[in-house]
Amino acid sequence: MDFDLSPDHELIRRTVREFAEGEVAPVAEELDRTKSFPYEIVSKLGSLGLMGIPFPQEYGGSGGDTLAYALAVEELTRVDSSVAITLCAHTSLGTQPIYLFGTEEQKREWLPRLCSGEKLGAFGLTEPEAGSDAGNTRTRALQDGEEWVIDGAKQFITNAGTRISGVVCVTAVTATGTPDRESSGSPSKEISNLLVANGTPGYEQGEPYRKMGWNASDTRPLSFSECRVPRENLLGPRGAGFKQFLHILDIGRIGVAAMGVGLAQGALDQALAYAKERKAFGKPISKFQAIQAKLADMSCEIEAARLLVYKAAREKDAGRNFTLTAAQAKLKTGRLAVRCSEEAVQIHGGYGFIEEYPVCRFYRDAKILTIGEGTDEVQQMVIARALGA
Repeated sequence: MDFDLSPDHELIRRTVREFAEGEVAPVAEELDRTKSFPYEIVSKLGSLGLMGIPFPQEYGGSGGDTLAYALAVEELTRVDSSVAITLCAHTSLGTQPIYLFGTEEQKREWLPRLCSGEKLGAFGLTEPEAGSDAGNTRTRALQDGEEWVIDGAKQFITNAGTRISGVVCVTAVTATGTPDRESSGSPSKEISNLLVANGTPGYEQGEPYRKMGWNASDTRPLSFSECRVPRENLLGPRGAGFKQFLHILDIGRIGVAAMGVGLAQGALDQALAYAKERKAFGKPISKFQAIQAKLADMSCEIEAARLLVYKAAREKDAGRNFTLTAAQAKLKTGRLAVRCSEEAVQIHGGYGFIEEYPVCRFYRDAKILTIGEGTDEVQQMVIARALGA
């Protein structure tokens, strides 16, 4: 085993860390407070090649691997989760489906603009009646000649409503089927994925949600009413949507797990710096064993979780099955982010409750990491099935 990063991976870590500290950190609090989407930062991320890290250069990507992508997500989240989830959802959920399942024409049309950051990609899976039970999709797409007619609604969708949003991949029922869902593990209806470009008549983006955290990211409901798209907008084979989005969720879990590690590390960074400066009873509180124990536990758990995330990324890059490791990493790091941000707030005392201190924002941002991209309970189910339970 070699636990050292390659020179290329060290370079991307250093590059993104410098960018995050120099460009994101100075404006993160204001973006969160004003709930402003970070257009300028996204543009700079695109210029650095970070919006298309794991995609081939022939499509405008950077030609990196999953580990490079995870490192970039981790470093961004150390400073701000809103920026990180914008890149994460765009890459894992918005762009990956087109790269993995799209035709050559679809790739040529969308990937260069997505990888450059000119346009953002989104993934329309979750619905009011289809969250953890994603196979219960109600949105329908009926074929009418050379077009698909889409009707339905999606919720909690990231990156779909900005002025640079370009396309959303929508899961929809294209026919009812006969398989027994209980025995086969597949839905008893045919689900397919379709590309819908922003600006298509009948496709509307609702008002953004008022959220606990991720305030500078774009999250809103979507609606489709007799939304017509060309027959060629079908992504991959008809009826393959259920299998496609399960694979996309596996990939997305690596990115969200990297966010969990990054947020936990950022919380530790802030807590340690504050503990060294804050004095009580005549000495820095970092000298008290109660504080040292918290910092030590955080450090140990973060390092273990980081290695689990990197293992999942390496398994994917090696072409091995990574479903189990990705679910383990996502489960571990989401819980860790919540715990570490809470401990960081506790170490800050009363100041941890004040918005001017980053740990307050970290605490609000952490909870969604145990819900999005599959709840903790879904991860436990995935893990148990992989173990043969």
